[in-house]
Amino acid sequence: MEKLHFSFPADKSIQKPVHIGVVASGDLEIIMYPSKNKEAELNIVTGSDGFKNVWENVLTRFFDRYSILADYEINDFGATPGVVNLRLTQAMEALKNE
Repeated sequence: MEKLHFSFPADKSIQKPVHIGVVASGDLEIIMYPSKNKEAELNIVTGSDGFKNVWENVLTRFFDRYSILADYEINDFGATPGVVNLRLTQAMEALKNE
């Protein structure tokens, strides 16, 4: 089990928490909380050690498209980068209803 932390510049704040996904075999959950920080803060707990660079690449692509200022809690159980991107995109859909 590995714990990772990332921060990215962001400026579009959210008003309510968002929860997407479940922690199960090959999947992950993303919880986003409103933040008072100046950057998006991401805390990730993953069952797959040694993939920090992959996480950083996926998250960099996400924050290049979406500048969502929030505190992110991500619990991973071996999701592929494609699933991570899918869950982040689903979180964006949930925010559209905000």
